[in-house]
Amino acid sequence: MNVLLLGSGGREHALAWKMAASPLLTRLYASPGNPGIGRVAELVKLDVADHSAVAAFCQEKKIDLVVVGPEGPLVAGIADDLRAWGVRVFGPSKAAARLEGSKGFTKDLCAKFNIPTAAYGRFGDLSSAKAYVEETGAPIVIKADGLAAGKGVTVAMTLDEAIAALEACFDGSFGTAGAEVVVEEYLTGEEASFFCLCDGATALPFGTAQDHKRVGDGDTGPNTGGMGAYSPAPVMTPEMTERTMREIIEPTMRGMAELGAPFAGILFAGLMITDQGPKLIEYNTRFGDPECQVLMMRLKDDLLVLLNAAVDGQLAHMSIRWSDEAALTVVMAARGYPGTPEKGSVIRGLDQVEGEGVQVFHAGTAINGGALVANGGRVLNVTALGATVGEAQAKAYAALDRIDWPQGFCRHDIGWQAVAREKAGA
Repeated sequence: MNVLLLGSGGREHALAWKMAASPLLTRLYASPGNPGIGRVAELVKLDVADHSAVAAFCQEKKIDLVVVGPEGPLVAGIADDLRAWGVRVFGPSKAAARLEGSKGFTKDLCAKFNIPTAAYGRFGDLSSAKAYVEETGAPIVIKADGLAAGKGVTVAMTLDEAIAALEACFDGSFGTAGAEVVVEEYLTGEEASFFCLCDGATALPFGTAQDHKRVGDGDTGPNTGGMGAYSPAPVMTPEMTERTMREIIEPTMRGMAELGAPFAGILFAGLMITDQGPKLIEYNTRFGDPECQVLMMRLKDDLLVLLNAAVDGQLAHMSIRWSDEAALTVVMAARGYPGTPEKGSVIRGLDQVEGEGVQVFHAGTAINGGALVANGGRVLNVTALGATVGEAQAKAYAALDRIDWPQGFCRHDIGWQAVAREKAGA
């Protein structure tokens, strides 16, 4: 098969790395890719916003499958447009991608189909949103309705924080994404990431993970796109997985079909495991980043076989095998992240790191004058397998210590909840 992968981050490097191992693969192209992806794929320059240009490339190169990594192109309808040109695509339609593209759409879906989630209100103006917040009180959660690159959510512990978050949305801090806001009840519990591979009719569980959103050790500092993750998530017991499928995923699949937008692709449910059971925080309609990295490390099956089954509506006949080992990834970020990261610093020593269950996925790198340099906020994902989360954690940090990049930083406690559980059970 000839495959085109769209995207340039650590998620896409992990997908490229896994697809490159498939006997089905003839040639892998990636746009725009990054230096790590370039080790297993041919990098091409395409304007992903120009859907007809992407389709023309697919026809020229006889592309058998397009895999869309990030959410932006999906929300913009690239899957629909490529399919209209006769190109097979792994990824949801524009209508189905509303599950990520509009938080208000998802909340309304939950209300209509009795899917457990936080109580909420939707607002298109500041005054009514402020009135709701002042009546409800803090803590409370403020979300820009649209895509905001992971930065449109504020967990406000005080009314002042909540009002400031609302003002930021309606003042245009998040562009059109903040033209409408969702205000949600603050949920308590343990968060988990739950993935399903979907073909429009069948949803097949595709692993669990937990990520770490805050920039600093001890879950301190501002939210980021994710500073690390591990898989599996201990809180997602077989019973909790079964409840999540029955109470959240299956009603969502039925609801989307009823609305004329059957969901096919990867459905990523951000969950809060509360005293009452699982509740949906939000949906993403693509692999998580950095959750994808730990899932790909643990996946025993051929990823391309599974993606093809999803595209062809054959998931009812499939099963997925996972390694019994745990995987953990630590994000190395550039100084300044999640604000304005410093770009251009040289990274050395990666050739001394990989091997024996350790992979480094490139997230924000570039080549400058023959040297590997930082070119984004989240730059590297140092990922390891281990018999336990604790062992994977130790291997990942030992590998990270061998990387020569003084301008990079990381959290030093990725996996702390799972490691504490393991020690308590020892």
